[in-house]
Amino acid sequence: QLTLVESGGGLVQPGGSLRLSCTVSGVSVDVAAIGWFRQAPGKAREGILCISGNNGMTTYTDSLKDRFAVSRDNVKNTVYLQMNSLKPEDTATYYCARRRSDYCASGYLSPYDYNYWGQGTQVTVSS
Repeated sequence: QLTLVESGGGLVQPGGSLRLSCTVSGVSVDVAAIGWFRQAPGKAREGILCISGNNGMTTYTDSLKDRFAVSRDNVKNTVYLQMNSLKPEDTATYYCARRRSDYCASGYLSPYDYNYWGQGTQVTVSS
């Protein structure tokens, strides 16, 4: 059974940093493409990035690529989202998901391209 579990969310002050984890079971992260998304109350789910399985190539949403970065630990089967210079508008529930294809496409990150989702972790940026 394929599952994804996010962790690492919490309350952080503006300008701070946070690292989220996505621990995957049922497929190796060096095979599957994993995406990070977020959803603020009343807003649509927004793609952040996607990291491809075997080659690790990453597609970023342009507006976030200067502050957000991805890494992974193949031994722990975990994908990380490093978030820096956080702003109040980054407040959202953050999700990781497995892409239907093992390769990330360029351009827009559509949630419909992902078929397995974690339960999400809340990030609140506030002073």
